Amino acid sequence: MRQAFPILFSILLIITSCTKEVNIDLPEHIAELVVDGTIETNKNPIVLLSRSADIYASTDISSYLSYFVLDAEVKVICNEDTTELSLFTISELPIESQEKLAEMLRLNNLNELQELPLLVYSSIDLIGEVNNTYELSILFNGKNYNGKTKILEPTALDALYWELEPGTIEYGYSWAILSDPANQFDGYKWEVKRTNLNFDGLPKDDIFKRARGGTFNDQFFDGMTFDFFFENPMKRKDSTHLLEYKRYYRFGDTVVVKFSKMDEAVYEFMENKYTQLSTAGNPFATPINIPSNITGGALGVWAGYSPTLDTLICQP
Repeated sequence: MRQAFPILFSILLIITSCTKEVNIDLPEHIAELVVDGTIETNKNPIVLLSRSADIYASTDISSYLSYFVLDAEVKVICNEDTTELSLFTISELPIESQEKLAEMLRLNNLNELQELPLLVYSSIDLIGEVNNTYELSILFNGKNYNGKTKILEPTALDALYWELEPGTIEYGYSWAILSDPANQFDGYKWEVKRTNLNFDGLPKDDIFKRARGGTFNDQFFDGMTFDFFFENPMKRKDSTHLLEYKRYYRFGDTVVVKFSKMDEAVYEFMENKYTQLSTAGNPFATPINIPSNITGGALGVWAGYSPTLDTLICQP
């Protein structure tokens, strides 16, 4: 015991002598314009504008809505034609735009969207077309912001199929066969919704959702034809669906797959955004600066997509 006391005292002395008070001066928050805009084939443009929030600001719904920008001049230029975007309430938007907005906001369904008193910049006169380039022009507080995106030629999936997971009689993944175009960058997004009826008589899903890992590029399979699968991203409403198979599709499900192409700038934004979201709160994750294709000092993205749709019936 006499020998242990000096050792313990020495350890405590070392620990306390290494303690140092550190004062960090955090920089003052400067609100920046945030752009969340999209246009895709056969759809109207949708643009949400907001100001970035202080990390220590309130997070209630009233504070969230107060950040939206409603006094900007927003235009889209395509082939030397300029279309001015106007503010629309949710109910004034076409149902296709409402669905797209709910997907952008990562909501669970349209009911959640329709409860939000949002105003959105859009135009019913402008429809996205393949191989067109669209320039977004924003004038806000005397500053100009610009973004450019192209709706690329789409790449359709060769086939879809459902395969039972070994050891089960009704659960499996959604599989696809893709032939990737050679010698070019290709960025893809995989989204799904189930259209068969739930136990309450309503469709299982009313909007598309991105599966986990649903944004990817062809860095490792340029020009190849291959099979791949994706999980079911939907929340479980059916208590009979076993929890251990929550990411699987069930025998009898009807799944609409929305497979979209995007340009490289949009892909880089989306990939880094989803990486940051998936690692949020992890002290060991590498900090990520999300790139933007908006000039003028704004954050966010102006994204063009060229989706193809296909239907999978889950049966062997």
